[in-house]
Amino acid sequence: MPKDIRIIEVKRSIFEDNDKDAACLRAKLKEKGVFLLNLMSSPGSGKTSTLLALAKALSGRIRMGVMEADIDASVDAEAMAAAGVPSIQIHTGGMCHLDADMTRQGLYEFGLENAELIILENVGNLVCPAEFDTGAVKNMTILSVPEGDDKPLKYPLMYEKCDLLVINKIDVLPYFDFDLQRAAAYARARNPHIEILPISAKTGEGIEALADWIVAQAKSWREG
Repeated sequence: MPKDIRIIEVKRSIFEDNDKDAACLRAKLKEKGVFLLNLMSSPGSGKTSTLLALAKALSGRIRMGVMEADIDASVDAEAMAAAGVPSIQIHTGGMCHLDADMTRQGLYEFGLENAELIILENVGNLVCPAEFDTGAVKNMTILSVPEGDDKPLKYPLMYEKCDLLVINKIDVLPYFDFDLQRAAAYARARNPHIEILPISAKTGEGIEALADWIVAQAKSWREG
């Protein structure tokens, strides 16, 4: 090796600063009594339709707001606003995830004074979003039936990082080779503590159970 070549060993985690920012953000949320839920999934799994169904189920129980994150466009935020849900759109400038500082900026624009529950709909992706702590209190992922029950095997980090797995579009189970028990087993192999709820955002099946889970988690966060 030529003598004029220097080798630099980088031992500090590239995520270290983000982890510190995330911890500070959670402390701020705790101070304000705001429960931030980070929602992740692949595109087309039904994130927005699930949020729209949740908005109805949570009405009168908890004040819900949504931060929509996408590389471009604002269709999801417009859909939430049309349903009467306070929402803002975050454009990531081509990035395939949100980190804690980007989330903090979104929360600053959204405002925390009148919020109890804010759901962050992360960029549609099963890889990058799971790598970055957004500062959320809990992480939730959606797996839709048409995607197949093997996703926890292919994208392990997503399921390792999430507290709740929602299996959506169970109304079409008869038309796909998707086994609920097999999907649950794969997910629990990655994360023995993950909770699993099957739903259909279209028919409303399971939405009340999901709403109950969110309300219980938010209450525990505020009182803990």
